[in-house]
Amino acid sequence: MKIYREVFSPIQVNTYIVEGDGGGCIIIDCGCYGGEEEKRLEDFLTARELKPRLLLNTHCHLDHIFGNSFMLERYGLRTWFHEGDSYNHTASPKHALMFGLEMEAPPEPEGHLSDGEVLTAAGLSFQVIAVPGHSPGGVAFYFEKEGAVFTGDALFAGSIGRSDLAGGNHEQLMTNIRNRLFTLPPDTVVYPGHGPETTIGEEMRSNPFFS
Repeated sequence: MKIYREVFSPIQVNTYIVEGDGGGCIIIDCGCYGGEEEKRLEDFLTARELKPRLLLNTHCHLDHIFGNSFMLERYGLRTWFHEGDSYNHTASPKHALMFGLEMEAPPEPEGHLSDGEVLTAAGLSFQVIAVPGHSPGGVAFYFEKEGAVFTGDALFAGSIGRSDLAGGNHEQLMTNIRNRLFTLPPDTVVYPGHGPETTIGEEMRSNPFFS
């Protein structure tokens, strides 16, 4: 497995391209905003001869789904996300206006994810871990064999996700990080929705929210 990161939009969201077997890849939180960034992503994939096989969202705040329309139009992929984030998905054009941005209504998803579900794509298997609190339907994607977890906006290097947006709940987020993420092996690499990567062990030791 190879993991690539592209940072998109004025909100600086991490979009991950996870390469598996045979040139197949999984796209997590496609945040490309506008034609220039869409071309940047397409050129990246073309240069490496990567073929998107699955589109995922850790949650559906606008910055994480900006590129979902592009993924449908260019690669025929609809996203998967937890049903708990359906409101954020539907309301994203309205939320965009609050940031001085514009977006069309995102495409309907291919389907919804469930806590504990195991999915396979591009020769890679991973587990869905529900971590609501930043948003009602927040999930993480845990690749146990590869020692990697994509945490969206639940857990960052040295921080946690905000909980003051619609459906957020600080105590719920803290509990889920402790009980669902901090129970993973300490050397698991954390790939967050914003900012640099870290590890579970590092966050257990030094994250100020848990000291």
